[in-house]
Amino acid sequence: MATILRAVKADITMLSVDAIVNAANSTLLGGGGVDGAIHDAAGPALLRECERLGGCPPGEARITGGYQLKAKHIIHAVGPVWSGGGRGEQALLASCYERSLQLAVGHGLGSIAFPSISTGAYGYPLELAAPTAVRAVREFIARSGELDQVIFCCFSDGHLGVYRQLLAQ
Repeated sequence: MATILRAVKADITMLSVDAIVNAANSTLLGGGGVDGAIHDAAGPALLRECERLGGCPPGEARITGGYQLKAKHIIHAVGPVWSGGGRGEQALLASCYERSLQLAVGHGLGSIAFPSISTGAYGYPLELAAPTAVRAVREFIARSGELDQVIFCCFSDGHLGVYRQLLAQ
């Protein structure tokens, strides 16, 4: 069976998938935007587990339980801060998606939902980040094919339109 790729406009904390991806900071201890929303929705046990992980460098990911979320797991991916594109941001961003997918497959998960990593407070331009995200996911699926569904979860109609256009290509 082929992996389904789709984009939706939704609150990522409300999705019923095996794992949601958190656009985390390197401490993994919560922050603003989607990171804060996920920590709030998951409850205080998430923070306690994240404290034991000892952080995560940009381009990498870590997995925790989902706690009070519908998702069974949270994969915390630390994206790059946009600095103009000359400091390896594209490779780090692609690595976030790759590492998240590796964790999902390694834990026997079938469905995963991504936010638009690094496009909020980290300032990565959506028109550059979205193609990198979609390409990284497609390349991983072409190699592994072990996931049932990958969702790009968007918070705005503008983001949704960008992802749907990319997925239609």
